[in-house]
Amino acid sequence: MHEVFVDTGAWLALTDRQDNLHAAAKSAFASLLQESHRLVTTNLVIAETYTLIRRRIGHATAMQFLTSTRTSPRVEIVFSVPKLESEAAHILSQYADQQFSYVDAVSFALICERAMEQAFAFDHHFLICGFVTLPS
Repeated sequence: MHEVFVDTGAWLALTDRQDNLHAAAKSAFASLLQESHRLVTTNLVIAETYTLIRRRIGHATAMQFLTSTRTSPRVEIVFSVPKLESEAAHILSQYADQQFSYVDAVSFALICERAMEQAFAFDHHFLICGFVTLPS
């Protein structure tokens, strides 16, 4: 099954109907599901997304997000481990001119480690690192 990385911005846009990228996220997500892609994310992305949903929408919606991502057979949550974090530090040092977050760098390290070709993301940092983003 083809793997696609899912970033915080995509999860947030899917969840928040008021987000200006909600329609684009919903359409891209439907396509990913229809094409039977495996959705891969990290525990750091999940934590970041939970926090943003909690602040924007509320506790109940944030908890629904946690439950749905943890129980979905289509979503794999990869936990940050020392090897990924070491590579993330290397990425951050290589891109000193960019405003990458630590979560971004761990995500980039995972995408490279697993040779994923695409990321469901609205963050232009993925493009800077040479990844293909969905929606394009």
